[in-house]
Amino acid sequence: MKYLSILLILTFLVGTNKNPQNQLPEGFVYVKELIPDIALDIRYAGSHNFVGKPIRGYKQPRAILSKPAAEALHEVQQELENVGYCLKIFDAYRPQRAVNHFMEWAKIENDTLMKREFYPNIDKNNLFDLGYIATKSGHSRGGTVDLTLIDANTGEELNMGGTYDFFGEISHHDTSQITPAQKQNRELLKKTMSKHGFRPYPQEWWHYTLRMEPYPDTYFDFEVE
Repeated sequence: MKYLSILLILTFLVGTNKNPQNQLPEGFVYVKELIPDIALDIRYAGSHNFVGKPIRGYKQPRAILSKPAAEALHEVQQELENVGYCLKIFDAYRPQRAVNHFMEWAKIENDTLMKREFYPNIDKNNLFDLGYIATKSGHSRGGTVDLTLIDANTGEELNMGGTYDFFGEISHHDTSQITPAQKQNRELLKKTMSKHGFRPYPQEWWHYTLRMEPYPDTYFDFEVE
């Protein structure tokens, strides 16, 4: 009986002291563990996204990146904090099964629940051809992140002249549809991210990929949990 009690105690201690980091493949980290003060709004773990429901593979609203990408993002955050801003992440590592979910959704013509908010002027059948959705995503390699700037004191998002995941010209870096102040906010994000090794995606002001990403040819499919 004594040995059974000891075994139960040890089992309890092991169960309550699991390190979530150990659940990730080698080379990946939870961004919050490296950058505790970064803000998260992981849209694909909930229903506020262009599909209108939680996306396959997102069990928790957590941000995961390859370690080099997270370390570079930490440098970005530190520089921005010096001028009163912080980063907010909308999406980071994305399982391949989530990309497959997007592809399946795109084929269902009458599923346009979120069209008014995210793609009012585009037929969903054209989202692939226009470069807004891909069959393979840099997010699945762990080196791509979708993000914006917030005020470090209030937590308010800076006005970027367009919302995250809006499929249209106003999301492009070279758009003429935004004000000089909005363009300046985008340029601050772009300049700081580029300085620390990230390259922008021309069609989405929020989308950045680490130039020296460690897994350029590997598309992972472990779940976000």
